[in-house]
Amino acid sequence: MGEGRPGAIEKFGALGSELEALRLGAGAPLVLLHGFDTIEAEAPSLALLARQNAILAPSLPGFGRSPRPADFDTVYDLVHLVVDLIDGLPSEKVSLVGFSFGGWLAAEAAVKCTHRLDKLVLVDPLGIKLGDRESRDILDIFNVHPDEVRRASWHDPERFAPNYDAMSDEEIVIRARSREALCLYAWHPYMYNPQLPRWLRRINIPTLVLWGASDGIVSPEYGRAYARLIPGARFELIERAGHHPEIEQPEEFARRVAEFLGE
Repeated sequence: MGEGRPGAIEKFGALGSELEALRLGAGAPLVLLHGFDTIEAEAPSLALLARQNAILAPSLPGFGRSPRPADFDTVYDLVHLVVDLIDGLPSEKVSLVGFSFGGWLAAEAAVKCTHRLDKLVLVDPLGIKLGDRESRDILDIFNVHPDEVRRASWHDPERFAPNYDAMSDEEIVIRARSREALCLYAWHPYMYNPQLPRWLRRINIPTLVLWGASDGIVSPEYGRAYARLIPGARFELIERAGHHPEIEQPEEFARRVAEFLGE
């Protein structure tokens, strides 16, 4: 997919959507969809994956520095954009990795366009509801105390949780912008599509579901149920990691993904 300046604004798809994007590495094409926050150019897991793959990691509209069109405000706007982006890439097939909120989008996109996908990796994805209307499958990160979100997100929050006091004003503004976009897209219903579970059966490509064993945002039991809805999907735990195993255990995460993609 070629090289580009990290963080450059590019145009993708037939509609020419403008997105901030990271590109690095060479080899088989691999598209990464970020979670609550965008993927940092310095992330160790990114460099590890780029040893064997040409990485494309866009910031979705409203996240990072990507502009959001005024009428662009639903999860399905994002899903259709992801499908449009994949259809516009020069490679006949690409592999797709989605993290958390991006895992939900990756699953939705795979339901629609597995003909363009080689393999699918879902990392602690959101997007489905398992319990009744009174139960909470996904921690409400907007309505619980930030300390609870911090504990639920990380196996070792003292080491890995973001230190907002050490961030620049620009970094804080970007994170706030991303959280505002997340709220806009996924507030109601909160972080899931009630129709998605019935359609996950359409995913007919090799799928790996990776989960942080200490995830308190969505539990490993939620992950196992998610994997069972996708025909032939493999579920694997990564120990000593919470909702972001790619950050807390980058070497193990990259090893699992590389082995799966190379099978």
